[in-house]
Amino acid sequence: MSTALVDERLAACVQIVGPMTSTYRWQGEVETAREFLLIAKTRTDRVPQLTDRVAELHSYAVPEITALPITGGLDSYLDWIRSETGPA
Repeated sequence: MSTALVDERLAACVQIVGPMTSTYRWQGEVETAREFLLIAKTRTDRVPQLTDRVAELHSYAVPEITALPITGGLDSYLDWIRSETGPA
């Protein structure tokens, strides 16, 4: 999934964190699963396309997909994210 997101310019970088153990309620039952967290860096205007693509590629019926704003950072790094998530 991470390669597809970068290759399709939906994310400049995707980090994979884990494995981790998640406990959650699903369909009325408490479940525990081994999961991985993906952190994808992209532009705000690319979030809808990134969300759709992750949902398409993910094995879960309802994957956790949330967006957090970047409120600051190294200008050259933020410029790199913008350039890598623009048109090919």
